[in-house]
Amino acid sequence: MSPSDDDPPTRYIERTHAWYAALGYAEPYRYAQHAEVPFTPLGLPLASARIVLLTTAAPYRPELGDQSARAPYNAAAKFHAVYSGDTARDHDLRVSHVSVDRAHLEDDGSCWFPLPALRRAQGRGRIGAIAARFHGVPTTYSQRQTLQVDAPEVLARCREDRADAAVLVANCPVCHQTLSLVARTLEAAGLPTVLMGAARDIVELCGVPRFLFSDVPLGRAAGLPWDEASQDATLDLALSLLEQAPGPRTTVRNPLRWPGPPGWRADFMSLAGLSPEDLARERARNDEARAMALGVREGASGGVKAEGA
Repeated sequence: MSPSDDDPPTRYIERTHAWYAALGYAEPYRYAQHAEVPFTPLGLPLASARIVLLTTAAPYRPELGDQSARAPYNAAAKFHAVYSGDTARDHDLRVSHVSVDRAHLEDDGSCWFPLPALRRAQGRGRIGAIAARFHGVPTTYSQRQTLQVDAPEVLARCREDRADAAVLVANCPVCHQTLSLVARTLEAAGLPTVLMGAARDIVELCGVPRFLFSDVPLGRAAGLPWDEASQDATLDLALSLLEQAPGPRTTVRNPLRWPGPPGWRADFMSLAGLSPEDLARERARNDEARAMALGVREGASGGVKAEGA
């Protein structure tokens, strides 16, 4: 029987473990797991709140090669330090540097960077204001790097911007863990958060205060491509969760349905039909991407290697 829209959500932890084991990597990655979850209630009406947007998408840099939606994974386009951008301007952010579901991706950045939807929400009076800056959070396997370096830096910038609450949008499997750890840090410091994502198992294992789960291909957490109505409705659900969550570990499932071909859940990191030669080629590509990302990171950090690269 082929998968359908009524099938359970993809188990990304199992899927990624099986993929890398098939490529010959011996040790499965240990995703973050926490029993306790911090929670800060929203202390003012949402219509008066200043919202900050956090993303794992990267600014488009044409000199770094193809970064379109269907392009191969582009490790050269990765960034390795928190960056900020002016929310009064439009931005071209891409996700070619992370492991999203490229088979179902299109070049509508509003699916992973909902700044336009936030502006429309502000125009309707749904939120009070958008923080002067959005902040980009680097995706890394190193939980220590996220917790000790990146999350504190994000918190400091959110405080500088006088944010009242944060909306975080995750893309790839590791993005979901990274932003879950950031959400926990912000929440423990008194800043309410809501995470928008598609990898439910990773987020709920880590433990976050509020999670809007959209059962769509990775890279679509902010709505369907070229569909403002779905993007506005998805953001509004996240904002409602900011207002109404009764306590930590509150997950709300977006009723949005993926309109693409049935069986899409089986496509991501699928091992079906791959020969030993195919797996060897995938291993070589992955090793090359890791080496390139390491070189970019060491160049950016003066040669200091982060744990878990």
